[in-house]
Amino acid sequence: METIVREFLAAVQRVDLEKIGAILHPEVKWNAPGNNRFSGLKLSVTEVFQMVGGMFEASQNTFALAEIKSVAVNGNKVACLLRFTAARNGVTLDTDNIDVYTVVDGKIVAVDAFATDAAAEDAFWGSLPQ
Repeated sequence: METIVREFLAAVQRVDLEKIGAILHPEVKWNAPGNNRFSGLKLSVTEVFQMVGGMFEASQNTFALAEIKSVAVNGNKVACLLRFTAARNGVTLDTDNIDVYTVVDGKIVAVDAFATDAAAEDAFWGSLPQ
């Protein structure tokens, strides 16, 4: 389980979309925290890629997984303390998230992301569309 998640995180750091797509289950359920335009439940690899693509666009391609601080395993779940950064027009985001990955048959089938500073993320990413 840990190896799969570490491979996924390394692919995220390299922005290796092919590897990311190969590790995520096609019907992955990704729950993004907060009350911003990228928050909420995503129900497929396509929706996850749309979310992340939007984050790259909104951050002028600066969004990055800057650090993998710790990884802990419990059965088929892997919890990771991760540091994300992004910048846009002189405004920066530098925040930790706790992501919990569920792995089944070598694929990530679910991700529950928790923001340590949801207000900062909401302010950076912008509000939900009306």
